[in-house]
Amino acid sequence: MTETTSQMVDRGGLIELDVGNDVRNSTRFNEDIAPTQASERTWSKWNIAALWVGMSICVPTYTLGGVLTAYFGLSVGEALFAILLANVIVLIPLTLNAFPGTKFGIPFPVVLRSSFGILGSNVPCLVRALVGCGWFGIQTMFGGLAIHLLLSELIPAWAALGGVGEVIGFFVFGAMNLYVVIRGAESIKWLETLAAPLLLAVGVGLMVWAWPHMSMTELLAQPPSRPEGASVYGYFFAGLTAMVGFWATLSLNIPDFSRFAKSQKTKSSAR
Repeated sequence: MTETTSQMVDRGGLIELDVGNDVRNSTRFNEDIAPTQASERTWSKWNIAALWVGMSICVPTYTLGGVLTAYFGLSVGEALFAILLANVIVLIPLTLNAFPGTKFGIPFPVVLRSSFGILGSNVPCLVRALVGCGWFGIQTMFGGLAIHLLLSELIPAWAALGGVGEVIGFFVFGAMNLYVVIRGAESIKWLETLAAPLLLAVGVGLMVWAWPHMSMTELLAQPPSRPEGASVYGYFFAGLTAMVGFWATLSLNIPDFSRFAKSQKTKSSAR
């Protein structure tokens, strides 16, 4: 029998909401953004770590160093330092924003209500959603291109499709993503857990393949592409801002994932 009045229950430092009719019948209640129950918080530190591997080892992150050296006028060493510093900076708001998600089991749209109110939270929510759509498109473009290149190698006739093959790959990869997302957090958890070791293996494989074809000494000795004599600070902080922006959106909506963590320790130790 459903309780008439909702109650908050402390289960070992994690707050669980027993949803009653007062909340369930509200027009502002939605099953998709309802607080997770204790039984739904099943993500261990290994699952969280796998999620980070899945987000970090991807083609867009591979391009970061090249973008900083080619377009932001930094040397290789300066670019690597900018990436490292940006990740440390983003880690601070990311950890803070993840805390209420883990403790109360609430997602990003609900966390926003404490700052912007119930109606006002719709604005930053939509802004984040638009950025998310853009990122989904970028990642799907890379994934679709990978499918096209793979099929082009396996099936010579596919290579003749050219741009059409890339478009088909885009929609195939997008459909695969949607299938996983629609099935919910458990589906995402197991996909990331299975994919993380493969991604690490691919990363190591790329390093092994590339190492004999390059010289680390010569790479680090390459001069930056900025004008000679120009101050490094303007270029460095521009690149640093871009790298912070790369992960900034995730530092906002991290409660969407941390709400499934078993504990605050699980969430923190995985990062």
